[in-house]
Amino acid sequence: MKCGLLGAKLGHSYSPQIHSHLGDYAYCLFEKSSEEIGDFMKNGDFSGLNVTIPYKSAVIDYCASLSPVAARLGAVNTIVRQKDGTLSAHNTDYFGFDTMLRRSGLDVPGKKVLVLGTGGASKTAVAVLQDHGAQVVTVSRSGENNYSNLDRHADASVIVNTTPVGMFPNTGVTPVCLDDFPRLEGVLDVIYNPARTQLLLDAEKRGIIAMNGLLMLVAQAKEAAQWFTGEVIADSKIDEIYALLRKQMENIILIGMPGSGKSTVGQILAERTGKVFVDADALIAEKAGCTIPEIFNTQGETGFRKIETQVLKEIGHLSGAVIATGGGCVTRQENYSLLHQNGTIFCLERELTSLSTDGRPLSQSNPLEELFRIRKPLYERFADHRIDNNGVPENAASKILTIWEECT
Repeated sequence: MKCGLLGAKLGHSYSPQIHSHLGDYAYCLFEKSSEEIGDFMKNGDFSGLNVTIPYKSAVIDYCASLSPVAARLGAVNTIVRQKDGTLSAHNTDYFGFDTMLRRSGLDVPGKKVLVLGTGGASKTAVAVLQDHGAQVVTVSRSGENNYSNLDRHADASVIVNTTPVGMFPNTGVTPVCLDDFPRLEGVLDVIYNPARTQLLLDAEKRGIIAMNGLLMLVAQAKEAAQWFTGEVIADSKIDEIYALLRKQMENIILIGMPGSGKSTVGQILAERTGKVFVDADALIAEKAGCTIPEIFNTQGETGFRKIETQVLKEIGHLSGAVIATGGGCVTRQENYSLLHQNGTIFCLERELTSLSTDGRPLSQSNPLEELFRIRKPLYERFADHRIDNNGVPENAASKILTIWEECT
């Protein structure tokens, strides 16, 4: 059996990895231009297909039958070749978003839900939400309900983003300001790269439910695999693959005072997890073409912080890394989003008398007590978890891994 994903630009897709856990079949990436679609659908060598943008509607013309959900949504994301050679079309995105909504814990019956966007993902979300009894309002750039008159929907309880705004590599932007929705209970974003879009980061800051689209991706793949194989797959497989992907994709971020052991603990964590180790200070020196003390001497702390933020922006896009940061990265609030978008942040804590100051300009030129007094609340603001590193670094690494395993 040969299956795969059909799309225009597939880049790095998680679908082959997901399907490797769902069935004993080959799974390939079929990257085709619009001119190639017709021939591929008629003569392509496949038993089953997943279909992604921009071909979810275009492939319908080549299918002999549509499932009720696919017909209702006018979009197809799963195709199966029948014994007679004809193609049957299905839509498993409905199941995927329904799973996402249910797992979020959001209670939507009778409540106003804003769905941002009008594409295929929007139609799926609207159908699921309506079936759950929500009062759905679709928001577009130029429709009756648009981004210039959102004040009329300040009573919204839930926002669902189905637009690409905030998706890698154009992170750090958001389609709406959550401050305009005082009754908001949660935000769902179908984007899963980065793990936390700016919209979800803003929701986290509000202390409300925030969920990305990774679970939806896995759930829809599970149902697609059922169509491919004709076999029932337990829903527990969704949780298993979801947890596996989160562990693979999530960064482990280390912050803390200079000399608190971030590089040492980070290297231990990288060895134990198989993740790549990234030292932000080493990349800053490489980018500047000189040592960190030399940067401070020539550009001062302001110049150094600008370079640091540029580097954090680059490494914040990484997935599956252990990242050791410089001690002062917390002095710029914008660095929080860059680090947290794909990672869990751990602050290493060590007694001031045990901190080394070698090669650290600010630690050498300022009393450590005063530097710590200023930075302590900043570390606490950035950190998801605080880790005592006054013992051997292996123990700190073990504590981090225990928490990280539970979180992911």
